[in-house]
Amino acid sequence: MKIFVAGATGAIGLPLVRALCTLGHQVTGMTRAGRGVDRLRELGAEEPRAADAFDPKAVRTAIEAASPDVVIDQLSSLPANPADILKSIPNDTRLHREGGGNLLAAAQELGVGRYILQSKGFYLDAPAGQLAHESAKLRYDAPGVIGESTRTIGAYEDRVLASPPLDGVVLRYGFFYGPGTWYRPGGAVADQLRKGEASIIGEGNANWSFVHIDDAIAATVASLTAEPGVYNIVDDDPLSVAEWLPAFARWVDAPEPPRVSVEDALKAAGAEAVYFHTRLTGAANSRAKAQLGFTPRPLLWKPHLRRGLKGA
Repeated sequence: MKIFVAGATGAIGLPLVRALCTLGHQVTGMTRAGRGVDRLRELGAEEPRAADAFDPKAVRTAIEAASPDVVIDQLSSLPANPADILKSIPNDTRLHREGGGNLLAAAQELGVGRYILQSKGFYLDAPAGQLAHESAKLRYDAPGVIGESTRTIGAYEDRVLASPPLDGVVLRYGFFYGPGTWYRPGGAVADQLRKGEASIIGEGNANWSFVHIDDAIAATVASLTAEPGVYNIVDDDPLSVAEWLPAFARWVDAPEPPRVSVEDALKAAGAEAVYFHTRLTGAANSRAKAQLGFTPRPLLWKPHLRRGLKGA
């Protein structure tokens, strides 16, 4: 296939381009001007397209030149340091709203057959104690910048799925871990734990769904020919922060994270930080398994859970 990947040098974009090229697809990567262009050339991608996602004319020109069968939106704006995540969310939200809007509009105008969107599988709404399925909406009532993000991404999902004759696919990824991500032995979260900068807020009862970056890539490749619709790309091991964070610390040989009260966290970090540790819902992956042949590996630090805890 001829495939156009926007955000082609990001945490998932670059290894996805590598995988698609290895499989023999004709891949064009869109990235900002700079070193990313050379990185795409090294992978054997077609002539990279240096374009600003916020420039609708540049985006349209890049897609028109590539004449793709599929457009994949892997645009994201994440900081190198996870401590800056809340500061970065407004930029990420704008990128989805404006940059994603430019991509989708161009794909529709140019008659692209399939559009695949990177969405978020960790902001899904489900009753307490239950996993979120593909029918779940994002948590539009989340506080502050998180709520703005979920409302923007939810509206983007709706546009992608309601854009015939374009086949819309929404991939709701869990938190990425593995090579090139924050969550690995040499990654940013491991560094935070070693420095004593990461803690569990309150009961740490928010359930997180992770996915290994390579499993996410395999699911994305499978979605090139799968039924349109929504897929939760998450592993089988949703765990509360109080479970997974200490186990992750043991996996990377870091000290046990301390606990911080909700009251203190609200004063120091705000409602959004508390939300990440007390309100997130895990997601179910049954549709991805059935339709994409998705077979995620067990969470790599699951064996380090304390005896008697969930999944031990």
